[in-house]
Amino acid sequence: MSRLTELLAQAKAKEPQLGLDLEREFSVLSSRLFFGLNFERHRPEAVELPQRKPRKGDKVHVLSKRRSAKKGDPQLWTIKAIVKTPSSTSVELQSHDAEAPQRLTVDFNDVVVVAEFRDTIYPGLISTGRVSRGMDKPFHTVINGENYHALKALTWTHRGRVDAIYIDPPYNSRAKDWKYNNDYVESDDLYRHSKWLAMMERRLLVARELLNPQCSAMIVTIDEKEYLRLGLLLEQTFPEASIQMVSSVIKPGGALRPGALARSDEYLFFLRFGSATIVAPRKQSENSREVEVTWRSSLTRGDYASRRGTIKGGASQFYPIFVNVKSHNIVGFGEPLRPNTNRNSVTPPPDCCAVFPIRPDGTEMNWGLVKQSAQKLLEKGYLSAGPFRSGKPQPYPVRYLTSGVVADIESGLADIVERLPDGSVRAVYRGDGAAEETVTTQWDRTSHSSTSYGTGMLKALLPGRRFPYPKSLYAVEDCLRLLVANKPDAVILDFFAGSGTTVHAVMRLNKQDGGNRQCISVTNNEVGVGEQDALRERGLRPGDDEWEQWGICDYITKPRVEAVITGKDAAGLPISGRYKFTDEFPYADGFEENAEFLTLSYETPVAVSHQTAFARIAPLLWMRAGSQGDRIEALPPEGWKLADTYGLLTDLDNSSTFVKAVKKNAALRVAYIVTDDERRFQAITRRLPDQIEPVRLYESYLTNFSFANGD
Repeated sequence: MSRLTELLAQAKAKEPQLGLDLEREFSVLSSRLFFGLNFERHRPEAVELPQRKPRKGDKVHVLSKRRSAKKGDPQLWTIKAIVKTPSSTSVELQSHDAEAPQRLTVDFNDVVVVAEFRDTIYPGLISTGRVSRGMDKPFHTVINGENYHALKALTWTHRGRVDAIYIDPPYNSRAKDWKYNNDYVESDDLYRHSKWLAMMERRLLVARELLNPQCSAMIVTIDEKEYLRLGLLLEQTFPEASIQMVSSVIKPGGALRPGALARSDEYLFFLRFGSATIVAPRKQSENSREVEVTWRSSLTRGDYASRRGTIKGGASQFYPIFVNVKSHNIVGFGEPLRPNTNRNSVTPPPDCCAVFPIRPDGTEMNWGLVKQSAQKLLEKGYLSAGPFRSGKPQPYPVRYLTSGVVADIESGLADIVERLPDGSVRAVYRGDGAAEETVTTQWDRTSHSSTSYGTGMLKALLPGRRFPYPKSLYAVEDCLRLLVANKPDAVILDFFAGSGTTVHAVMRLNKQDGGNRQCISVTNNEVGVGEQDALRERGLRPGDDEWEQWGICDYITKPRVEAVITGKDAAGLPISGRYKFTDEFPYADGFEENAEFLTLSYETPVAVSHQTAFARIAPLLWMRAGSQGDRIEALPPEGWKLADTYGLLTDLDNSSTFVKAVKKNAALRVAYIVTDDERRFQAITRRLPDQIEPVRLYESYLTNFSFANGD
């Protein structure tokens, strides 16, 4: 429709009567009403990529001059040549898709790359830092990038593997709320609603490919401005889903609106796929359903402040745990070592190895329990060794049942149903069904106040930094608990991540039950409207370091994730305040979790297939294998290499050695094999263990993105 109105305007300018006649007929047609959701899809979206270095053949916009109040030129150009001289670099441009091509030469720094959503992209990821306190737990990932392109990247790493999606998209309720084609959509835009729907539909269609069709769920929040249209869009996009809507009070006092009702609530659409059900919370001290108890994945302390030799760590929690290398059972304990005693001086019993609490980087930590407490847990079957990890400083993880779970077992709230070969227990909670809380579609909970536990909490975590309308941490936590309480290893995705509330909520859930859930958060680095004018007055533009430091991802999301894990603010000081409700503890305690920060990059298929882009493809290989443990960052000179969860074979002449190494490592999940020869790939695949997913690089990667864009 928007294109038709443009053509009508052109017709009226050239032939007024013809234009009026066409407009009259158009009005008759457009006034016809249809049942259901009909909207203009508009031309494909485009996004500027200020941090992407221009290449020959790229589509670009010409930027306005620095300190100019003018918007950049919306015309699309193609780079025909990049000309370098001793004193400058310029680009020769040609107008894109024009009947009579124009030519233009400008400075290299005065163009910005543009990606249209119909373009085929070949994504990569660049690590910009990490924070690690969770030992062997999977990493949460925070991706800085355009969320549509990030979703496309995830179709290769997580297709059909996401257990839950939680998104809080722009509500389309005010001017400069969100962008479409690099421009803020104004409140008086005649196509405001259809642009919003087009934006949402494109992303939901890709997100659909990521959800596990057998059992998964999605939550979408919205207010009254678009909830009717969103409901129809969700039904249209996910006809197979079971959909319910919840009304939740988030501002008890109401948001004042002169002459109108003060809004106090918002709406949440719950979509369930396959066998997914709402997991009703258990009432205090009762268990309503059979649920297997969760083991804590690691007895090793994750906080550097608790490493060996520190006052906090104490001198009694660094001792050997002896594991039989044949049965993989814990057989005993050694005495605690003094801080200056070399751990290699310990002689284990025959056929055993001495396991100490060691981080993957070699740092000596402490166990979470003193020797006497660990012995008691072992005697009762509440302590055991995890799978062997070849080549690691700590060859076996040591897992255990927390004191709360032990208390439930010994009080009869949970029943032991089996003793495993190593003596450890398998226990479940059982009930008669009457103890489940009834969860209704009307929520009015103190903990869901966005003012107190969204804005207020963010002030404590990031003093002096503002973010508009953050969600209550506990509201998001309660939503996710209904969907993944019985999935301790769930993968949760938020592609409108904003301040990072969703990943924060996932960490809370993990702490409560010892889970290993991981969250993928996607947000761009858009600078707030209020800050943009001031930055432009200083001569800055998107892409400049001084501009980007104020973006959502760099200024809010990443610092928040780091702060909640470490328990410290940007100055390194303990954060004051306490978590409330389900469990209470100081913010300063942080979480024993891991997170990596990544920026989306755009590669060429030639660079990928020739392996010159391997460093930027490497994080994708790691994510596909579970975002856990170490990562292969460079092509191995030996022709093959193993990481914690995957292996890489680049020289097929070493395939026998590679296969033997893979068979010895039970923790591996994926084997990446670089070859253009399908026959040899299949021959190697047949020799791999059944639990290994074989992936042919780079054919799998290139085909995925070509297919995803219809090429």
